[in-house]
Amino acid sequence: MRTALAAELPKLDERIIPLLSNGDQAAIAEYEKSGPKLFMFLERDHGTLLRIVGGAKNAVQYEIGNPITASKITRHHLGAALYAPLRVALFETESGIAVFEYDRPSSLFGQFGDAHVREVGLTLDRELEAVLLKAAG
Repeated sequence: MRTALAAELPKLDERIIPLLSNGDQAAIAEYEKSGPKLFMFLERDHGTLLRIVGGAKNAVQYEIGNPITASKITRHHLGAALYAPLRVALFETESGIAVFEYDRPSSLFGQFGDAHVREVGLTLDRELEAVLLKAAG
């Protein structure tokens, strides 16, 4: 599933940040029409950290999101930046089953009590679930 997820999510397009920073609304609107919904910000091999307790495991932590989407959330509540990008763990259980684990974006963002933030969280629920289901096969 690790390879499949990497195939589904392009690496973060660094060109988005200057577009946001410069307030280029036309370019951002165009990017939203044709660009991916989610990006891979970071991949962290968490399993190697467990060598300290007897052996590495198959466990990877991902940061997944979209800076454009993050700006739609944090413009309403800056504290929501704590959860953008989203974190997803992919790990192998003792019985050899691969598992994706994550908090639902709508739950994370819903805690702020802002309808705009919650609505984006609901959209992220669908987008993230679709990517993970496709990667899981």
